[in-house]
Amino acid sequence: MDEIEIPTHFLCPISLQLMRDPVTISTGISYDRDSIEKWLYSCKNKQVCPVTKQALHDSGLTPNHTLSRLIQTWCTLNVSHGIQIIPAPNPPIHNTQIAKLLNDATKLPETRFKCLATLRSITLEEGERNRSCMEESGAVEFLVSIIKRDNSTLLQVENNKGSEFIKARDEALSIFYDIKVSKSCLRSIISNDEVFVAYLVQVLENGNHKSRAYATMILKNLFQVADPTQLINAKSELFAQLVRALSDEISQQATKAALKLLVELCPWGRNRIKAVEGGAVFVLIELLLGTSETRASELALIVLGHLCGCAEGRAELLKHGAGLAIVSKKIFRVSHGASNMAVRIISSISKFSATSRVLQEMLEVGVVRKLILVVKVDSNSKRKAKAREMLKLHSRVWRNPACISCHLLSSYPS
Repeated sequence: MDEIEIPTHFLCPISLQLMRDPVTISTGISYDRDSIEKWLYSCKNKQVCPVTKQALHDSGLTPNHTLSRLIQTWCTLNVSHGIQIIPAPNPPIHNTQIAKLLNDATKLPETRFKCLATLRSITLEEGERNRSCMEESGAVEFLVSIIKRDNSTLLQVENNKGSEFIKARDEALSIFYDIKVSKSCLRSIISNDEVFVAYLVQVLENGNHKSRAYATMILKNLFQVADPTQLINAKSELFAQLVRALSDEISQQATKAALKLLVELCPWGRNRIKAVEGGAVFVLIELLLGTSETRASELALIVLGHLCGCAEGRAELLKHGAGLAIVSKKIFRVSHGASNMAVRIISSISKFSATSRVLQEMLEVGVVRKLILVVKVDSNSKRKAKAREMLKLHSRVWRNPACISCHLLSSYPS
């Protein structure tokens, strides 16, 4: 694009970009609709004008048609300079329009697909106001009702209604996730509709890869706002299906969502046991062996750290031939947090599961060498202290010149 100066009054004061849908607030300042909506919806307790800092007693947005026409004319005149023509903005959606759409879909099931298609188009516009309108008009409850419809019977009968429902459920899942439901609404759902979580677990069990990915991410969002009782009462089947989702590697986003959900759940009640019984330890070790992605490795080590806090989890880690080796390998290779968690896991094994066979394996697979390296070069005092404690605890077994190189042996704590 040729260098051309955009008139300053065509630029949004928030984004400093050319305004596509200029609107004016009560202070008389014009902004791009998307930018000012994000500002207002993220500052609900202190609604002020971004430019003048005046309090806004009226948060209404008035389309600035004159400015919009001027911007469109200027864009048309400067097409030769690489400026794109901005189409006329769509009128904002209103609660009543969405409410009528939902009411029609409820009364006439055959219009359900049309309703979902409209909700999808509203979601794609990405306006904060549109998303808020969908929530306020009952769209979230409508989507939940579609996801919750019993599908076991429909799946047994190959007919148009059966395949139609599966498509509707999958579309409802994706829209539910994409509209970024507010925390207060999510909290209301998980508090008042326990069955919804059960249906999402069913989707994890029976759905296709796409619907399982969306179900995983929605479950993560729900449990992030759950209260302790709801976290403690998480069902064993949820853990089993999350582990299966990790094992199947549905998508990177779903993998991280499943790991974050396990991080959220595992500290509570008997959830560590439920995760271990669901096969989490084996799958986490396999994930660590197969990924070099920093965040996924960090999350997997955090979950593994929680699980190694119980005897069952430590036993499962020691059953895996590469468990100790891959955990120690991640020290210094991923991140500061990952190194902390890896040392913590090894410390749990060292204190509570240190049979002669385990101590010998730690010597053979390089765990002891890595601990000496931590003592020798690590700048983190807590990590260094943990490593020194372990080395001193098992010095009778590990202080063996035949297994440790001389330059490392010289750093072995006395």
